[in-house]
Amino acid sequence: MNTKKYKILLCEDDPSLGMMVKDYLENQGFDVVLEGDGRLGWAAFQKNTFDICLLDIMMPNLDGFTLAEMIREQDAEVLLLFLTAKSQLADKRKGYLLGADEYITKPFDPEELLLKINAKLRRIDDDKPDNNNYNFTIGNFSFNSKLRILENPNQKVTLTPKENELLKLLIENFNDLVPREKALKKIWGGDTYFNGRSMDVYIAKLRKTLKDDPKIEIVNIHGEGFRLVDNHID
Repeated sequence: MNTKKYKILLCEDDPSLGMMVKDYLENQGFDVVLEGDGRLGWAAFQKNTFDICLLDIMMPNLDGFTLAEMIREQDAEVLLLFLTAKSQLADKRKGYLLGADEYITKPFDPEELLLKINAKLRRIDDDKPDNNNYNFTIGNFSFNSKLRILENPNQKVTLTPKENELLKLLIENFNDLVPREKALKKIWGGDTYFNGRSMDVYIAKLRKTLKDDPKIEIVNIHGEGFRLVDNHID
């Protein structure tokens, strides 16, 4: 049972499955809002603050992929899990690239769903900073990991949560190798193929932002991981 009453948006067009999952999670201490299609799910999301979104993909009016993209544009931090019968690799890849934290194929055991939700929530709690070491300087950039702000005289960028965690990890291991497996397990929760592809997308985004200072570089160590280096320092 959870000490905090986390709020879940559950979008599922199968009434029997939706009620079963809703009842199970409510019995475990969650507050669950169930909607039967994507359009109603989006309306509920705009009216409420949710900690977790559980989305079916094949829904009437608005499919789960489109809804996930809309949710991610509005809230980069909410936990996002797909519950779907679409098990093709292309669908899983699309789900993770849209920012999903988990992709669970039907049929699934509600206890497995609960375990995965709780694991994600624990990781968020463990990653919350417990000191005031939020501010970093690298090259001509200043970085506040609490506010997720990376800025220099030319730009000010608010990073997504995963960009933020990834950059903080690289800075904390400045000039040292950050193994892919370490980053994937710490930030994505596992070193699956899809998580790896997602991390590569975020590395590319960070490189694009950091290129404003050409001496700051995220170096790819083939087959091993990444190093953040500052070529101002000789």
